[in-house]
Amino acid sequence: MNQINPKKLINSKWTAVQPDKKEKHFMVTEVEFDEEESVISCLLEAVLSKRSTLIQWQELKDARKWVHGWR
Repeated sequence: MNQINPKKLINSKWTAVQPDKKEKHFMVTEVEFDEEESVISCLLEAVLSKRSTLIQWQELKDARKWVHGWR
């Protein structure tokens, strides 16, 4: 399980364990908060294609899908 500080998600870099459409390097470009300042979701942008995907931030904790940093 990846350790994540929700307040440091913005501009963090991630590598997909199993690349999709030859995209494996991503950066968190936006983070959505609720009224209590808890993170709801984040927007991942593929570095190569600039394609964006909205995901639940807890998905990044799954080490079977994501690795923190670019590898």
